[in-house]
Amino acid sequence: MKPSSSAFRSVYPCRTRAMSPPASCAAHGTASRPRRRPPDAGSCRVPAGRSIDSLRAMPQRPPAIVAIGKNYADHAAEMGGAAPASLVVFHKNPSAACGDGDTIVIPPICDEHGPQVDFEGELAVIIGRDCRDVPERDALSYVRGYAAANDVSARWWQREGSGGQFSRGKSFDTFCPIGPEAPAASVPDPQALRLVTRVNGTVMQDGHTSAMIHPVTRIIADLSRGMTLAAGTVILTGTPAGVGFGRKPPVFLAAGDVVEVEIPGVGRVRNPVRHG
Repeated sequence: MKPSSSAFRSVYPCRTRAMSPPASCAAHGTASRPRRRPPDAGSCRVPAGRSIDSLRAMPQRPPAIVAIGKNYADHAAEMGGAAPASLVVFHKNPSAACGDGDTIVIPPICDEHGPQVDFEGELAVIIGRDCRDVPERDALSYVRGYAAANDVSARWWQREGSGGQFSRGKSFDTFCPIGPEAPAASVPDPQALRLVTRVNGTVMQDGHTSAMIHPVTRIIADLSRGMTLAAGTVILTGTPAGVGFGRKPPVFLAAGDVVEVEIPGVGRVRNPVRHG
C-alpha cells in the first residue's frame, strides 16, 4: 500500500530531531519475522499539492499523551478478549514521544522477561486549544491536526508487570513515535482513513479508521468530561488487528528492524530499532 511517488512528494527529512527524544527503546523477535532492511535516506511523504508550510513537526514534548485501548474489535479479539462498551483509557509518559526517523530504543528493563516489544500503528489526534466538557457535535472543532503514530508496547510490563495497568509498558522513552502533523482542514473525515503498519517492508497491519468502535468525536467528548484537554495534547485512537503479540507464533521488534506506520492523506512515521 505504498503510495506512488507521483501521488506523494517529500516534505520533511526522515531523521528529524523535532522532538529531541531521550536515548532508547527496542525489541526482540521470535518466530518467523519479516526480513530486515536498512532504513533508506527517503523522506516522509504527504499528498501532492500540500505546501511545506501546511505540515508541522510535533512539539518537543506534548503536555499529555492519552491513549485508547481495544478500540477495534478485531484487535480486541486477537488480544484474547471482547471489545469493552466504554473507553479503555491510559496515559503514556510524554517522554515517550519521538519523531519520524528517530530510533526506538529498547531499554534493558525490557530484556528481563524475554522478547516482548510490539508495534501498534494508530491515528493520532492533536488538540488545538484547551477544552473541557465538549459536546460530541463540536469535537472536531478542537482538533488542530492528525498524524501517524506508533504506540510501541512492552507486553510483559503492560500485561503482567504493573498490576494490570497499561501505562508502564507503554511509557518507556521513545515508545511513542509521532509523524509530522497534517492540519485538520486537510483531513475532512478522520473515520475515512486507511492505516498500514510495516516491519522491514512487510505489511503487518492493514486497517481502516471506519472500524473504530468509538470514533474520534466520541473519544474527545468522553475524555473531556470533567478533564481539561490542554492544547497540544496527543490522543492515540487505538490500533487495528495485526500486532506482533496476536500472531502465532508472536513476532516482536528486534534491533535492526525498521517499523513504519502510514496513513495516506495524513502522513507516515518510520523508525529504526535498537537496544539501549
